[in-house]
Amino acid sequence: MRTRSPFSTALLLAAVLGCGEDGQSPTGPATSPAEPALATSAEAALAFYQLSGSGFSSCGVTTDYQAFCWGSSSYVPVAVAGGHQFRQVSSDGHHTCAVTTDNQAYCWGLNDSGELGDGTTTTRSAPVLVAGGLRFRQVDSGHDHTCGVTYPDGLAYCWGANGAGELGDGTTTRRLTPVRTAGGHHFRHVSGGEAHTCGVTTSDEAYCWGWNPYGQIGDGGEVGVRLRPVLVAGGHAFLQVEAGFVHTCGVTTSHKAFCWGYGRRGQIGDGKTYLRFSPRAVAGGISFERVSGGSGHTCGEATTNQVYCWGGNEYGQIGDGTTTLRLTPVAVAGGISFTQLSLGGWHACGRTRAAVAYCWGFNSFGQLGDGTTTNRYTPVPVAGPI
Repeated sequence: MRTRSPFSTALLLAAVLGCGEDGQSPTGPATSPAEPALATSAEAALAFYQLSGSGFSSCGVTTDYQAFCWGSSSYVPVAVAGGHQFRQVSSDGHHTCAVTTDNQAYCWGLNDSGELGDGTTTTRSAPVLVAGGLRFRQVDSGHDHTCGVTYPDGLAYCWGANGAGELGDGTTTRRLTPVRTAGGHHFRHVSGGEAHTCGVTTSDEAYCWGWNPYGQIGDGGEVGVRLRPVLVAGGHAFLQVEAGFVHTCGVTTSHKAFCWGYGRRGQIGDGKTYLRFSPRAVAGGISFERVSGGSGHTCGEATTNQVYCWGGNEYGQIGDGTTTLRLTPVAVAGGISFTQLSLGGWHACGRTRAAVAYCWGFNSFGQLGDGTTTNRYTPVPVAGPI
């Protein structure tokens, strides 16, 4: 999740969307081209099986393994260049990484800190192979860093910025290629935030590392940095964790949601606006399958496939039809059942069982993909590509 200006370089649109150097130059809302008509026919829409939201854009992988991105002035999905077949994608808004069907990792976008992992700090407007010859089952893009879980052995590797220890290798040294995270843990998945990273091991333990000014590491300790993975406090067995901007949430094996870290916007979901240095139960007694964290809000997919959200809501990112801050979970309007969910900085996207993508919330850069720059307080379908 990133908050830097969406106009950092002249190639940013091409870089974010991965559409190659012929991509349109980025322009802000004041000088944006006319909004294209919203594609509404079933034939025009893309069928998605995985989505990833970020600060000013969104990406997704279709059921035929193509990657598309939208936002940062492209109001509808644009195909990622290179002809690769992807099965998973993760975007933080200014760089994106993805895993192919043969478990190779590719990245594109800004590369100031080496977050693309290709051994350089060169911005790339199309996917480049992550160096090192590793195979990955999953990758996740943080603010200026990226982490992934290798295939088939489940080891965590990270690359990019490391000033707060977010790579977890015991140092604060920037890495331009993947470096193994310390501790020898075997992970199912990892998730990167602003400058911290978390993951769940194959034994259902949650570990976090990196920056900890607000308690987002969740070990109950003092503020500071954690240069190596530390166990999240509370003794919970986790199915899944996700690092938001400066908070973290997870779902236990008993389908209970917990959050920790920065809570001033209500994103912890416990009815308060406090900092939490160890996991706090999300209010409401809802059984969740997974959760996703944004900049100041959180959403979770219930075991019933109903989505609930809580936290900041100034752009409609809670999806309940209002802009009212919510300190506890409220149902997203529309009665849509979602089977996968991903949050951006101030928006959210979800995929239905029928592979239809919907998004809601902040939309000034077209990150909802509906062909407009209008903020949406309830879910709207992502348009087909032009």
